[in-house]
Amino acid sequence: MTEKLINKNLPTIGILVFDGVIINEVVAPLDVFSNPDIQGRHLFNVITIAAENKVYESALGLRITPDYLINAIPNLKVLVVPSSYNPSDQTSNKKLVDFVKEQNKTTDYIASHCAGAFLIGESGIADGKEIVTYCGGGESLQSIYPNIMVADDNKVSVVQDGKFISSNGSLVSYIASFDLLEKLTSLDHRKFVEKAILIDRLK
Repeated sequence: MTEKLINKNLPTIGILVFDGVIINEVVAPLDVFSNPDIQGRHLFNVITIAAENKVYESALGLRITPDYLINAIPNLKVLVVPSSYNPSDQTSNKKLVDFVKEQNKTTDYIASHCAGAFLIGESGIADGKEIVTYCGGGESLQSIYPNIMVADDNKVSVVQDGKFISSNGSLVSYIASFDLLEKLTSLDHRKFVEKAILIDRLK
C-alpha cells in the first residue's frame, strides 16, 4: 500500500472500506468531493481507509486498495461509513466499531449510507439522534439499537441531525453527499459539481 498524497491545507474526507462494501456508497462521496470548483481548485482531500493492508472486494467484485489504514490516518473532517449486505460483519468487528467511536470525537460530520447505520448504532455515537437506513431496514435498526431515533425509510431518503447525515444508500448516497457538500461549501458549488458530473441531467 502506498499512502495517497494529501494537501495538508485542505480538509480531508475519509471513506471507510471493507470486504463486501456496496460500491456506490464509496463512489458517490469520492465523486462529489473530489471534483474541483469552477476555478479548477480542489477543495478536499478524499481518501479510502480500512482496517488492514490488503485488497478489499466490493459486493459486486470491484477491488479496492485503501489509501490509509485506520491506525495511521490524517485528521478527518468527515468520516463516511458505507454498508454491505451483511452488516453484522462490520458491527462484530471491534476495530471498526472502536475506530468510529474515536473519529466521532474529532470529525465535524459523520455520514452513513444504507446499513452503515448499523455500525453507527453499534458504536453508540448517535444515541438520541435521528438516523435513516436502507428501505425496509428501519424496524431492524430500531429493534437492535433502541436509543437511536430511526426515521421512516419508506418516506425519508436522507436525514441530517447535528453532525450525523444518513441515507438509504446506493444511488441515494449521491443526494446525501451533495447535501453535505453544500453545507461545507455553497449552493453554487453544489450546482457546479452536479452539472460537472451530469447528475443534473437525471432530475
